[in-house]
Order: sequence, then structure tokens, then C-alpha cells
Amino acid sequence: MKKVNGHEVIQLFEQFSPKAFAMEGDKVGLQIGALNQSVENVLVALDVTEEVVEEAIAKDVQLIIAHHPPIFRPMKKIATDTPAGRVIAKLIKHDIAVYAAHTNLDVAKGGVNDLLAAALGLKNPQVLVPTYEDQLKKLVVFVPEEDAETLREALGHAGAGAIGNYSHCSFSGAGEGRFLPGENTDPHIGVQGRLEAVNEVRIETVFPESIEKKVIQAMIKTHPYEEVAYDVYRLDNTGEQLGLGRIGQVEETTLSEFAKVVKKALGVDKVRVVGDLNAKVKKVAVLGGDGNKYYSQAKFRGADVYVTGDIYYHTAHDALMAGLNMIDPGHNVEKIMKQGVAAVMERLSQEKGYEVKYIPSEIETDPFTFI
Repeated sequence: MKKVNGHEVIQLFEQFSPKAFAMEGDKVGLQIGALNQSVENVLVALDVTEEVVEEAIAKDVQLIIAHHPPIFRPMKKIATDTPAGRVIAKLIKHDIAVYAAHTNLDVAKGGVNDLLAAALGLKNPQVLVPTYEDQLKKLVVFVPEEDAETLREALGHAGAGAIGNYSHCSFSGAGEGRFLPGENTDPHIGVQGRLEAVNEVRIETVFPESIEKKVIQAMIKTHPYEEVAYDVYRLDNTGEQLGLGRIGQVEETTLSEFAKVVKKALGVDKVRVVGDLNAKVKKVAVLGGDGNKYYSQAKFRGADVYVTGDIYYHTAHDALMAGLNMIDPGHNVEKIMKQGVAAVMERLSQEKGYEVKYIPSEIETDPFTFI
């Protein structure tokens, strides 16, 4: 297993949840500290409160990956006699870096909204509010015949060649490659100063732009040549649409019964419900956090109920007039990301051979108590 620093951890995380997925103006990325230090323990948290920082110190954490940015509005000063200043001071004193993944984690496949949709049992979930199109690209690479299958497998494992429900898709054509190894070369085939002709295979495959770095790295690592000949083309084909929220089907039930499902699935004692409790529910939209401004998209997409947090009084009235039921389980249900992100990062780190542990925060950060 390889010991790693913060840069390597975040590079791995951004393969899963790239910053490019974030909404314009969102505060994502490194917010406090530095990533050039060795990292053994990473705390995955919803919020960065003083209690969460104390937890990180106690668990010998070097990096916190948080969903809610601790610095969201510009700060004119860091006064250590204020709550926010104390948090920042403790983090710096104990060399704990904080990296924020906000709306990019909402959008990412396997991120907050996919986790919520899975918890609620949505079947065939689709993106509710498209915000990002993952541009398709094509890779063309030339490789000796005997190494072609190994390279195809490596590219497929890196995520290239995914078309719909198919994976490892590629096209191959045979040909003859020629090259003349010059001075200071160590050719895999041939010798310095002599023109070489090799039976090669041209491999073509497609990939989404968000994983380009991962695909190219896998290709170069697997390819036997000292210098790899390859091309990358941008395609006009429509790429996969990503975005906020999810919408899918559930077994037909009533609004009242589905509210019970929401409470159990998301671990809350109370929910606010807007609409007729006897209304039929079959199509469900869910959006983590504050989803007030997207209720019309849920209605337009045919949702019987829209599950989101922080519902405003006037939004509830507007939804009622539009004929859309709503369930508000609170903003804090996004805490589902703690276990989810830790599990994804554990898997990715094991694949890379990284010696790092991911710890879901155990601190409850919901500021509300229902009595």
C-alpha cells in the first residue's frame, strides 16, 4: 500500500466529483490549509462545526472533505475570538485541511442526490434539473497486436467505452506502424538507429470528458511503448446529462404512507407535508438541500410529490395551487453523503493501492430540534 498526500486524495475524489460539475459561483475546492502534507485519515462531514473539528483532532485526521463549505461568504477578517475564527484557528493549529464539495457532489453520479434516490427506493431514477453535459470524446491509440487486449481491458476498466448499459465498447483495426528509435531511447521493439515496422492495432473508444485524465493515465501506464502515439477528438454526439435532483417511480401509495417511508429511509422523526394526505403517489422527485426554486421542474416532469428541504411558506402555497405535493425532511438529510462518500473513496483508494482511511463524521450537526 502506498502512503499518500492530500493532493493525491483530492485528485482521486475529483475523478468521482469534479469541480466542473459545480453550479456557477459555488464555493468548492480547498478552503483551509494545504494538501502537500501526508494524509492517513480523512473525515467525511456534512458541516464543519467546532464539534466536528474537535472530532477530527481526536481521530488524528489530516483532511476533512465536507459537503457544506465552511467559508461560503467572503470574510473580511479572521478574529479568533469569534466562533468562525476559532474553527479556522483550530484547523490551522492542528494542520487539518478542509476541502468543500458542494453542488458538484449534488450533481455527481453516486453523490448526494443518487444516495437520496436510492434510500427512497426510486426505480429508474433520472436527473431532475439538468445542469451539465459531460462532453463525449474519442481516443485513438496504436499498440502492438500482442498487447491490444490488455490495453482494451485497461481502458474499459478506467471507464472508457461506456455506451448506455454497455461497457468496454471499442473498435479495432489492424495495420503496420513504423518508427526509427533515436539516441537516448529504450525501445520496447527494435533498436536505436534502425527503422522498424511492427504489426499494430488501432483501437478507438469513447469516454466522457470528466474522466479524460483517468483514461489517459490508464492508457499510458498499460501501453508497452516508451512514447505512446494517440489522438483525442471532441465529438458532436450529445453527452450524458448530469444535474441536480432525481425523479423516479415507486410502488403506488398515498402521500401519508410515503411520508412514513421518507422518515424511516432518511432517519428523521418528523417531516413537513404539503398536500392531500390521501393523494396517490407513484412518481417521486427528490433534491437534497434547499430545492425551493426547482418545484416547478418537479411538477413539469410529472412528479406526484417533491421531497426537498427548507420549503418556504410561499413556495408551499405555490405548489398547492400547481397541484404538487411536497415533503420536507429537512436540509440535514444530506448527511447521507457521509457514509456514501466514505464508501466510494475507500473503494477508489483500494483500487489505487492508497493507504488512507475514510471516517464518516459521527457528530450530529442538525441545528433544529422538534418538540
